[in-house]
Amino acid sequence: MANINLQRLQEVLADNVCEIRFTKRTDLTERTMLCTLDQTLLNSVNGRTTLNYKPATAMAAFNPAAINLLCVWDIFMQDWRMVNMDSCKLIKSIPRDDFWTYFNENIYTMTTEQKNEFMGR
Repeated sequence: MANINLQRLQEVLADNVCEIRFTKRTDLTERTMLCTLDQTLLNSVNGRTTLNYKPATAMAAFNPAAINLLCVWDIFMQDWRMVNMDSCKLIKSIPRDDFWTYFNENIYTMTTEQKNEFMGR
């Protein structure tokens, strides 16, 4: 598990799904997230139906990068979320071509309780 900066994570997320861990700014708790910025994956039929992907409809009223935040698609929460890049660690990355196999074998069968445990809730 290695620290990763905003620019590098953004690059990796462009064609991968990543498991990351970071400290939330709101309450300083640790959160684990499965996320992506891969538009090919998100805009696919499975991305729109299984992941419930919805393109962003509005820009943030501020520049997230200016305060070291990165907006990503959260696979479990099925919505856009801000990641605090002050303390972000990359646990693993899953290439686009391997994601649906990973999803079907590891994520699809998870209960709500298991998903919450994964996220650290």
